[in-house]
Order: sequence, then C-alpha cells, then structure tokens
Amino acid sequence: MPANEIVGLAPGELFVHRNVANVVVHTDLNCLSVLQYAVEVLKVEHIIVCGHYGCGGVQTAMGKQQLGLIDNWLRNIKDIYRKNQDQLEAVADHQERLNLLCELNIAEQVFNVCHTTIVQNAWQRGQELSIHGWIYSIQDGILRDLDLCITSPDQIALIYHVDARRR
Repeated sequence: MPANEIVGLAPGELFVHRNVANVVVHTDLNCLSVLQYAVEVLKVEHIIVCGHYGCGGVQTAMGKQQLGLIDNWLRNIKDIYRKNQDQLEAVADHQERLNLLCELNIAEQVFNVCHTTIVQNAWQRGQELSIHGWIYSIQDGILRDLDLCITSPDQIALIYHVDARRR
C-alpha cells in the first residue's frame, strides 16, 4: 500500500525514503541525503519513522541463516536485539517477540535520526522539527503511534549533542 494512502495524504504530499527494515545508519549516504533534502530544502516539520509488524527484514535478523550482503545491513537489528535481549526473550510467542522487535527497531531508528547533524543543526537554527515513531499493521490496516516524539536535543543523550558552530 502506498505510504501516502496509509496516512490519508494525496500523492506528492509525503516525501518517502525506504530501505530494508527501516534502518537509519550514520554512514548511509542515501538515507542522509534524503534526510538533508527533506529538512534543509523542503523544510519539513515532521519526520516519521514508520515500520510494520511482521517486517521480513526484522524477522530475518532474528534468524541465523547467512544470506550475503544483507547480513551486514541487518546486523543493526541484531544489535537492537542484543541491547534488549532480556525483554525480548521474556516473550515466549515468536510472533509477539517479532512484533516487539519491530517496535524497538522503530524507536532506535527515531533516535538515530535525531543523532544526525542534519536534525541537530535544524534544531539549533530554531527550525521546528519533530521526529515520530509509528508502526503499521498490515493485518488490520491500523497505523499506531508508538508515543515516541522527539522535538529537541534535550530529549536525546548528551553524548549525541553537537555544536553547530563550525571551526
């Protein structure tokens, strides 16, 4: 289903970047270029990290099968699993554990967006910018807000704060 239809917008009203498992990596120049264009040129006020329950990329990351280059990309999801291992392994049902990992992945990627110099510089310029975490259920068609909205650097760890003044 097209992303604009999920949120009830007309074609062209939503600027979308997609990749396997919604991963935001600080070395992914494609993702960062899209983010910079959206923030600095289009002056978007809202960035939505939206994944979906039952995500195949997240499910693949939970397994041990070697698939090739994608294994390196999905290692980011394995890191999230490791970081939340106790919480995840307390969930006995595989599908429920997968869905929880999908939610945890979205939360991690919201913070990864916030950690970029692109977003931090926008906030330092006084640009209104909110980063949201949402998840879509393909099964029932419901879009859920994960109650995660970051609107300033005060909501992220100090280690990620940057000073926009250049040398």
